[in-house]
Amino acid sequence: MRRTRIKICCISTSEEAALAIGAGADALGLVGPMPSGPGVIGDDLISEIVASVPPPVSTFLLTSETAADRIVHHARRCRVDTLQLVDQVQPDAYPIIRTALPSRRLVQVIHVEGEAS
Repeated sequence: MRRTRIKICCISTSEEAALAIGAGADALGLVGPMPSGPGVIGDDLISEIVASVPPPVSTFLLTSETAADRIVHHARRCRVDTLQLVDQVQPDAYPIIRTALPSRRLVQVIHVEGEAS
């Protein structure tokens, strides 16, 4: 049986990253600029934290960017290995992102809202 993988989100310092990794985290979530919510840190700090993370621990950039070119630019600036798209993007954005960032993984958040959900 495969082991459940654990992602710790809202990492805001290299020290928190080390603590999470020491506790067994498989992935770290780093929150870029968002319209709302906790844990937002700047791109320079995200890059600094990413540089301190040893493989095989994955680094997720939670981005609210929706345009393919801005998503690509944000990922390159932060040097993460996984993009977590927190907003809906146009379907034609995915091939553009995958072509520009072939080694990065993409995770699309799907918001389930409303009482019928």
